[in-house]
Amino acid sequence: MRKVFVFFTLIAATASFATAQDKALPGKYAGSNTITLFDSTGVYMEESGLSHVLTHKCILMNSFKGCSDYSTYKIDYDPLSAYCDIERILVHHANGRTDTLLWPDRENNIPVYDYVAPARMIYWGASQKMVEIGHLNLGDKLEIWTYKKGYTYALLQDEVPSLNTTFAALPDNDDRYIPPMRGHFYDIVPFWSDQPVQRKVYQLNILDSKNLRYQVYFHGMPLNDQLDIRREAADEPGRSLYTFTNKEDIMPMKREPRALANNDIQCKLLLSTSPDWEAKSRWFFGVNEDYGSFNATPEVQKKVNELLRGAHNEMDSISILTHWVADNIRYAGISMGPGEGFTLHNQQMNFKDRCGVCKDKASTLIGFLRAAGFKAYAAMTMAGERIDRIPADQFNHSVCAVQLHNGQFLMLDPTWVPNVRELWSSAEQQQGYLIGTAKGCDLMETPISPAENHYLRIIGESTIDGDGTLTGTLTVTAEGQSDASVRGVFSARQSEWRSNLELELLRIAPTAEILDIQYTDPDGYLDHPVSITYHYRIPHYATVDKEVISFIPLSARNIFSRAMGHLYFNLSPETRTQPFSDRCSRLVDIRETVTLPFAPKMLHYPMIDGIANPAASFGCGFQMEDNILTFGEQAVFGKRIYDAQDWPAFRASAKAQLQVSKTPVVLTK
Repeated sequence: MRKVFVFFTLIAATASFATAQDKALPGKYAGSNTITLFDSTGVYMEESGLSHVLTHKCILMNSFKGCSDYSTYKIDYDPLSAYCDIERILVHHANGRTDTLLWPDRENNIPVYDYVAPARMIYWGASQKMVEIGHLNLGDKLEIWTYKKGYTYALLQDEVPSLNTTFAALPDNDDRYIPPMRGHFYDIVPFWSDQPVQRKVYQLNILDSKNLRYQVYFHGMPLNDQLDIRREAADEPGRSLYTFTNKEDIMPMKREPRALANNDIQCKLLLSTSPDWEAKSRWFFGVNEDYGSFNATPEVQKKVNELLRGAHNEMDSISILTHWVADNIRYAGISMGPGEGFTLHNQQMNFKDRCGVCKDKASTLIGFLRAAGFKAYAAMTMAGERIDRIPADQFNHSVCAVQLHNGQFLMLDPTWVPNVRELWSSAEQQQGYLIGTAKGCDLMETPISPAENHYLRIIGESTIDGDGTLTGTLTVTAEGQSDASVRGVFSARQSEWRSNLELELLRIAPTAEILDIQYTDPDGYLDHPVSITYHYRIPHYATVDKEVISFIPLSARNIFSRAMGHLYFNLSPETRTQPFSDRCSRLVDIRETVTLPFAPKMLHYPMIDGIANPAASFGCGFQMEDNILTFGEQAVFGKRIYDAQDWPAFRASAKAQLQVSKTPVVLTK
């Protein structure tokens, strides 16, 4: 039976705002490309979880770039998941004229183009709709209405009702639009923008029985007072309207270098009807178990038996299977049709195609582990952003959890560890995740990985002769994420390995004569940490006369800086107000002994205060004994995600390392 329901009034109420705006804007808006005068979103959720989304916005052109950017208007969507349409477009010109470009039942509407979106590595058939707005002038206002129904993943192509004050309920075959977690709703609404927004409104019409939970986060803290929040009875009995509105203009935040994601440091709204994370965990477990994602085929079982023939223990087996999947399942997304995106591909498809995205690589590993007798489960995480306590779908990455014999879970990520000596990439430390289990799990977070697990060790032994020529060896070894960074020198064709290795030394010593380079087998990355040894000769490296020797220890000059991400930060600011991130925790350990042509009596070296802080630390030292100079340096960067108050120690440690790399040692008789 079809029923009619009354939709939102806020979108119609803001319609007159576009033409009523005062023309004397800029002021604080000067320099922006556009000014969004209003941005309204209305959502109507049905009992089943099916949602209708209306948006209405008006954008003022405030620069020539803004005019150019909006000469076309695009919206992205996935035809497997949702229907969307651009319903109406008006252009209010600065001279007072209004042009109607698109309006329901109007002749001579501009065409709406619907086409397959450009894709790279993930080929799920995503699409775009586009309209050509044409030439805009400064002061013109673009007013646009759009409509969308469905959820993130579905296979649907049905006609939708047009945007009016009332809507007819959808036909029965629109059950395909109902989200997989049937009867539930979630949304993540950013109340931030890279261009000014005067008024932003988000309104949800929802059944009272759904027990909506919501929370506003600002600078990572739960702060509902950042928005004006109202709840009132809807026109239909048993339903409520929740309205969220900005209290002040949304102005672009000046992001500091290496700051966390905008959703982590700016204002966002989370909404969900899921009672807790345990319910989400049970759903994720059920949807993939019901599909049979992890059921081993005879071919998979045969491969697992073959791989584990030489395994010695539990961890050996887990490592062999994880790295086989990581190295042999290519990252390329092929659509399975209905269910794509939230369902993990089954073993037959994965093993045959030998490709997939993160969820399919995780699925392959889970199937392999189960075939080997392990209890393994799919898990979801959010790479690059924080997951907050409201159980909205704050996920963009799928991984694997295996239960060890002692009952503890071990996290595995075959997507992020190809050619990496880890089972879980420590570039994902301090990251939330949710394991899908039959009983349900709560949200958890990966711990900090100790810096010593990611050491970069540089050991030098050298001799300076009477004319300043430096000869010796320099050995670079690394582990963990530092190993992966150093090993990246072998990512090119094998014919380029030698030249790439030479460039690492020539970058810090352009006149070096490289006599030999020895290195561990790049393909045997699981057998041992990477190790590279240079044998070199550098004419006139040191300044030498009868009384003085001056030089910078070669080991201190930051060879393989590709593994020292802290050196690439902008270290000029003395303070920060925003948290920041590096790739990974790390330890830099440098030691060198230098044999000199005479025994100096005085040693002048960089006077650098040591830094001792849990977030970051640094220390270095020089010691003379006869004609042997011993140099040592150690820098520790303790985590991946840092608070703003960690910046002084982080900055001081990185600056100290740079200073040592540029300041010569002076020795006199």
